[in-house]
Amino acid sequence: FSCVHNVYHVKRKGSEGQSQAVLIGQFGGSQAETYINGRKRNMNILVSACLLGVECRYNGRSVLISRAEELLSRHHLIPVCPEIMGGLATPRTPAERVGSGVITRDGGDVTAAYEKGAREVLKLAQLYGCQAAILKEKSPSCGSGQIYDGTFTGTLTEGDGVCAACLKEHGIRVYGESQVGRLLEDIER
Repeated sequence: FSCVHNVYHVKRKGSEGQSQAVLIGQFGGSQAETYINGRKRNMNILVSACLLGVECRYNGRSVLISRAEELLSRHHLIPVCPEIMGGLATPRTPAERVGSGVITRDGGDVTAAYEKGAREVLKLAQLYGCQAAILKEKSPSCGSGQIYDGTFTGTLTEGDGVCAACLKEHGIRVYGESQVGRLLEDIER
């Protein structure tokens, strides 16, 4: 690890054990840019932490997406969990959106925690200049386009989770984990 003129040079082991040279620094303005082995990472992208293998879902598990390595080799991924950032524990009682609120299976109102988590994720998105997010589908926080309907029967309805809605309101494109290919195509355009 070394630092010269606000450019940090870090050597680390890659996913297959090979050495990688990583440069992180300020280049022309205040936007941080990252280079790995001379290749610029194109975007800062928010990603639900559970999709990157962090065991933070309501049931204490994760759902690692198959294209995580591909994304990480091309972009800077910023893991977030709005529920944890809103103060909820892992594991936690399942919750679903009911109208504009979020209610747990046992009737508890956790709307305030979900809203706080959404605000915290938005702060990170703005801090890092994120233009896109890959969030956990169907979640009362991260779901985009379809979420569970509040009956705890596994029934889906049109709608967005609290965090997904907040990000969209601020111009950040939201994709579900099944839409990683579409995100990559959109970036290439």
